[in-house]
Formats: sequence, structure tokens, C-alpha cells
Amino acid sequence: MAENNCMCQEAGVLIFPCSGGSDVGELSDKVARKMAKCGQAKMFCLAGIGAHIPGMIESAKAANKIIAIDGCQVLCSKKILEHAGFSPISFNLKDLGFEKGKTQVNEENIEKAANKISGGKIEKTTIRDSGGCCGN
Repeated sequence: MAENNCMCQEAGVLIFPCSGGSDVGELSDKVARKMAKCGQAKMFCLAGIGAHIPGMIESAKAANKIIAIDGCQVLCSKKILEHAGFSPISFNLKDLGFEKGKTQVNEENIEKAANKISGGKIEKTTIRDSGGCCGN
């Protein structure tokens, strides 16, 4: 992948998954972790934002972009962030074709969801295969 098309190393992007108690909550969490490992964003603590922990709120205020990933239509991540005064870029896995209670959490679905959220900027490589998700 060409260097200029890769979101790797993009600074100041925080990602907040709702890691709820369902299959799509688990998928949301694993997608965020994959994007963080790929260098596209830093995974951050949604519970800390919900608890209004001052240091975490200040760190989030310094971000260039805040991304919420929710697994279902309740939109917990988006709502927690909005309640704390943020305007996240919001993704709902339901809108991306993943059904609560009917979604297998496997590499294929993690890859598919991550690519939809990143605009196709995660290559089908693993960190151990290439040293990084963007062919680094």
C-alpha cells in the first residue's frame, strides 16, 4: 500500500468502543484493538470518560478526532461521549451489517468491520506477518 494512502501513524485519533455484553460488543472491542495495533488510532477508556475522570477528559479534549464504535442501536459509546461534551465520529456495527446475537466474532468479521470503519485502509495482513497492518 502506498504510504500516502495509509492511516498508520495518524496522530491524535482516539477510538472508544462500546465493549458491551453481546457478540457485537465483543466485535466492537476487537475492531478497536485491531485499529490501535495498526497505528490508526489509540484505544482509550470509555469508562473513564463516563466516570468524568478529569485527566481522561482532558486527554480526550486534546484529540484531533474521536471515534465511537457501537455494536448495536443503543449507541452507548456515542451517548457517553456526547454526555461528556464530545462530538464523536460514530459507527454502529448494526449499520455495517452485523446483527446482535447473530454475529460470529472471528478474524474475517473483525477485518471486515475494521475495513468499513477505516475506509478500506487496513490491509489483509497481520502484525506478525508484516510488522504492521499497513505493510510496515
